Amino acid sequence: MTFKDLSIYLQKLEVTASRNDMILILAELFKKVPAGDFDKVMYLLQGRVAPLFVNLEFGMADKMIIKALAVAYGIDEKIVSVEFKKIGDIGELAEKLSAGIRERNSGNSIDKVFGELEKVANISGIGSVDKKVDTLSNLFKSSDPLSCRYIARIPVAKLRLGFSDMTVLDSLSWMITNDKSLRPIIERAYNIRPDLGYIGKLIKEKGVEGLNSTKPSVGTPILMARAERLSSGQEIIDKIGECAVEPKYDGFRLQAHIKKVKSEETEVKLFTRNLEEVTFMYPDIVAGLNAQIDADEVIMEGEAIAYNPNTNEYLPFQLTSQRKRKYDIEEMARKIPLKYMAFDLLYLDGENYIQEPYIKRHETLSKLIREGKTLYISQEEVFDDGKKIENFFDDCISRGLEGILAKKLDGTYQAGARGWNWIKLKRSYQSKLNDTVDCVVMGFNRGQGKRTSFGIGAFLIGIYDEKRDMFATIAKVGTGLTDEEWRDLAVRADVLKSKEKPALYDVDKWLEPDFWITSEIVVEIRADELTRSPVHTAGRVMKASKSGSSFDVDVPGYALRFPRLERFRDDKKPTDATTLKEVEEIFKLQKK
Repeated sequence: MTFKDLSIYLQKLEVTASRNDMILILAELFKKVPAGDFDKVMYLLQGRVAPLFVNLEFGMADKMIIKALAVAYGIDEKIVSVEFKKIGDIGELAEKLSAGIRERNSGNSIDKVFGELEKVANISGIGSVDKKVDTLSNLFKSSDPLSCRYIARIPVAKLRLGFSDMTVLDSLSWMITNDKSLRPIIERAYNIRPDLGYIGKLIKEKGVEGLNSTKPSVGTPILMARAERLSSGQEIIDKIGECAVEPKYDGFRLQAHIKKVKSEETEVKLFTRNLEEVTFMYPDIVAGLNAQIDADEVIMEGEAIAYNPNTNEYLPFQLTSQRKRKYDIEEMARKIPLKYMAFDLLYLDGENYIQEPYIKRHETLSKLIREGKTLYISQEEVFDDGKKIENFFDDCISRGLEGILAKKLDGTYQAGARGWNWIKLKRSYQSKLNDTVDCVVMGFNRGQGKRTSFGIGAFLIGIYDEKRDMFATIAKVGTGLTDEEWRDLAVRADVLKSKEKPALYDVDKWLEPDFWITSEIVVEIRADELTRSPVHTAGRVMKASKSGSSFDVDVPGYALRFPRLERFRDDKKPTDATTLKEVEEIFKLQKK
């Protein structure tokens, strides 16, 4: 298969707004892709040359692509820059400049283009800019105009085709059965190995039956389990009976992967819930895991939380969050030390613990941890009485913790899923909304007055509708941010602008923002109340009018009243945002 063949499908996807149409286009593509190219095509569709959890970035900006185009076609760089300002899209610029070249090889293989892009991503050190530019310019010279459009966009992360991993999983099912019936089977494997290249190639080579061999692999993060929520200890007992209850720490959830590579050398990797590798940010936790774990291979989960070494008290999240940084890491580790509170074991020395009951996982983890100053087993109590759970909750709150998590004693680890094996305790809701909601930023409006200088004055947010694999609106936020936070959001949003509304967005025409952005920014929002609104699409139900010429609102959507930013949640993926199902439960509890 050539890259030109792939580019034709990329062009179809680019102009398609319907998620269902995207599934059909991807399924048609997947049927044609040879097994040997399947993983490469998957990564290229994501605008990458490696899985999302691998820290391999291109490190290029538009200026470098402009320079590569100038070199490739022998055009003055200033002229190319002027042309870019007119067109505004680096891919369209590359396609236009390439169209003037007659002699070329238009049959570059997937393997050839992928290999050259991979080379660009791996170039580093002295003279790396020139080497990247030369490699890319040679690739432009040998490619047809349509291929150049996408080759130019990939290194600057501007491919943005508008579909999610879930859309790809549906497409893999459609490739085999012409329907979505295999999606649950494929998703279960994906939750354990969230690598679309691996999953797709395995299906292409061995069929869906090949997924039965999927098991955890050290170095590949497992999608983290999520908890349901209830509002009292008695409700928890009624739901799952006698259970283990542990504190819910307000820190960074980290999945630790530990592998012994030599007799006295261990490799440690730390991943956040959005699959980002952050090992370099937490050298103290890495040292603790090295010193306090003695095993060949381990995958475990825990929460990193800041504490005062003099009083041993836990510190607020605002201080813990200061540890998430790329510079002055060692100095900050001394100022704000962390504890790693381990609470689950997923894999140990070749044995998959995901399907083991919680009791066995916790018991094995407890025996695995040596005494030390960084790594601790999370405190746990077993209760069969709702009142005792409430008392434990009160004790956790008094110690500056976020709440509690109850775990079903014989429950398995539900990778990537939200289920009743884990339950968060939340107080009964009164007239006000006491909980926060994690939302995806979908677009923004221009600033006015003082905010003109920020370039942003309000932003539209939505929650995740799991059944439809879409983001539906729940509020527009225009207050509650500091000047610094407005500037930060403006910078983040500017690089994620999209000309068209992403296919995964469900937005009423009255709420369309000045600028759309792709779903990458997750924010934690606090509000006074959860209400109903006919213009918001989260949970909204439409009905046909009597005339049949238009649609009316049958059930209004959910809306946040007086929403304000609590914090950015860089540790979460868009699909980790609060779900419509959760919002429905919160609304029921609030009405009580």
